[in-house]
Amino acid sequence: MTRTGGTVVEIAGERIHLVRAGPPDAPPVLLTSGLGGAWFDWQGVIDALDDHRVLCFDRPGAGLSPPGRSRPSLRREVRLLAALARDAGPPVTVVAHSMAAFQAEALARVHPELVRGLVLLDPSHETSTWSDMRISAAVQPALRLAGRLLGLTGVPWLVAPRVRRSLLRCASTRRPPVPDAAVRAVYGRGTVLGTLLAENAAYREMAADVLALRERLPFPPIPLVVLTARAGAAGHRELAALSPYGRQIDLPDALHLVQADRPDAVAAAVREVAAGPPGEREEAS
Repeated sequence: MTRTGGTVVEIAGERIHLVRAGPPDAPPVLLTSGLGGAWFDWQGVIDALDDHRVLCFDRPGAGLSPPGRSRPSLRREVRLLAALARDAGPPVTVVAHSMAAFQAEALARVHPELVRGLVLLDPSHETSTWSDMRISAAVQPALRLAGRLLGLTGVPWLVAPRVRRSLLRCASTRRPPVPDAAVRAVYGRGTVLGTLLAENAAYREMAADVLALRERLPFPPIPLVVLTARAGAAGHRELAALSPYGRQIDLPDALHLVQADRPDAVAAAVREVAAGPPGEREEAS
């Protein structure tokens, strides 16, 4: 397995850690992680997509990205994804894991011209806002501070590899090894812990904003593949039905971290989506 390095770049008013891989003239693919994810979770997918131009990034404050200049919100994430898509050369195939499915769907609705299609990996799915209260903006400064203070203790740096291995027992069947130094470089940082808490606090509001977008903007007629892990989250078939070219696939041998457990299935879905709607595939053949 080839380990892929990245650089910190400035885009859409934020600084992010960005990994680029693959031939420069190949079809572009944009990979975006769920809550608490980092670039190294995608290494198997990056290796499997050696015939595509892959962009994999850490959101502001997550992974190896510096702290965000603005708070986590659906608006910020869509702005960032749109800028990355334009940088890659649209339209791009977007692969989103878990909570990032909110952001990928919003991008497709707000900027359909930038999106070739979507591959959603065990995506988050909500049908109700649960509450109209919006408190994340008020609590996020305190959560970020709590993360920084915890980081100053040195405890996260010491226990990060062990904690990650424990969590992966519930999230992955394969648990691909990542060097302890790389894990500590991410989860040993207080800013990352604070960002994780802040993103979690913004979850309900992002879900509510996606539901509101569904009322205002149509989902474009683009290919959409939803990959469902063993536990089988409710609503995935409804998500796939957003597009006339959507389909849902069960992966009984994968847990939530689908990109680690079944990079082959992710790569196959990307190639299917990148080929375009059935009409375009027939014309190309």
